[in-house]
Amino acid sequence: MTGPLLGTVGGAVLAGGSSRRMGRDKAFLEVAGVPLVASVAGVLDEVVDAGVVVVGGDVDGLRNLGLKCVPDLYPGDGPLGGILTALHHFRGHCDHLVVLSCDLPRASAASVGALLEAVAEVPAVIVPVLEGRRQWMHACWPISAMALLEGAFAAGERAPRMALGDLPVVELAGLDPLSLRDVDSPEDLDESGRAGL
Repeated sequence: MTGPLLGTVGGAVLAGGSSRRMGRDKAFLEVAGVPLVASVAGVLDEVVDAGVVVVGGDVDGLRNLGLKCVPDLYPGDGPLGGILTALHHFRGHCDHLVVLSCDLPRASAASVGALLEAVAEVPAVIVPVLEGRRQWMHACWPISAMALLEGAFAAGERAPRMALGDLPVVELAGLDPLSLRDVDSPEDLDESGRAGL
């Protein structure tokens, strides 16, 4: 998806989390017979035009699924490190980057597309809002934000929402709530392996 203000767009799936509450690697949990990480990457691939990578996680397992992997430059340092790794990878190749976590069982091309439709002339982070909370693990980032985020990271910040400085944020309401909900524990999945949301 491209446009005069949007330019080219990359996609990244963050798979470097510890999955402590789930008790096993969430990226490889199967929903409807498909590993979550592959499902999320497939959704991004439907919408973006500069390719999709998976940041962090089990490299061998991810490659066995046919996914392109990028080692996390900051393993163990939370989602901001993963976002920075993805921005680094796509720098010079696209203008915006959609970053999703690997644990979104009902991620949808429609919701990702809505993020891109909201991109405006002023560089801004486009982030959905669900029940009054910004969903940072389902956001569109301008590549130009990398230097600002790197500065915050170097100063010790690890949470994306705290690293924005004066970068504008555009909140996007009204997206399908199921497409934004993640799974953190076995209780979030029903016995058939489908998302119990």
